[in-house]
Amino acid sequence: MMSRGRSARYLYVIAGTVAVGLGALGVVLPLLPTTPFLLLAAWCYARGSRRFHSWLLGIRWCGAYIRAWQERRGVPARFKILAIVALWLSITSSALLVVEAWWLRGLLWAIAVGVTLHLVKLPTLRVPEVARCKDAGFGAEPAPPGEDGAG
Repeated sequence: MMSRGRSARYLYVIAGTVAVGLGALGVVLPLLPTTPFLLLAAWCYARGSRRFHSWLLGIRWCGAYIRAWQERRGVPARFKILAIVALWLSITSSALLVVEAWWLRGLLWAIAVGVTLHLVKLPTLRVPEVARCKDAGFGAEPAPPGEDGAG
């Protein structure tokens, strides 16, 4: 996939980096999702830079999950449970401690219900499938400079 022009690859790297930044913000901001931004970053990096793509897939806390999604279009049950618990804790604390308008609280909870339903409907991977993604060797060595078009 590295046959794109140099400027296109740079744009993919920039877009991927912005997506990683937004995903990192989503870890602490309840209404900003982390996972879609990290998946977008993986998509952009796959088209713009092997080195950045390997780096993202090599991150200990999210790399295996991104790889599992890319290869098998599913997520492990543990991820679903943690995501749903974190979602409801952050939405409920925001709704009760920060938001005063009843309609806005209702909107937050409606969003939480929608995201929960989406997560529950995603295909669930068994642990061995995720382990295969972890053992696949991704992220072990980045591409040498100049081979990925971004440095």
